[in-house]
Amino acid sequence: MKKSYTPKQKASIALAAIKGESVSKLASLHQIHPTQIGQWKKVLETEAEKMFSDKRKKENYSQERTIEELYKIIGQREVEISWLKKKFNLELPREIKFD
Repeated sequence: MKKSYTPKQKASIALAAIKGESVSKLASLHQIHPTQIGQWKKVLETEAEKMFSDKRKKENYSQERTIEELYKIIGQREVEISWLKKKFNLELPREIKFD
């Protein structure tokens, strides 16, 4: 029967492997294939940096990206409107004055 491990257990086993404990010893202790432990170790090594990254930078990046996309859409709309004006020879008022 295949045993399922929680994310906490996987992290603990992978951390033990990173600390230098023998993968074969961990494999026999937890009845896991050594390749699986190697995969968990690799995931922990590559993803650990993200845990310490500044979340504000991610949020700002997301906001900046959204703003850039919106400016792009606005620019496209302006080009489309100017093309339509030329195509149909429309003269639309620039400003509407309310007196």
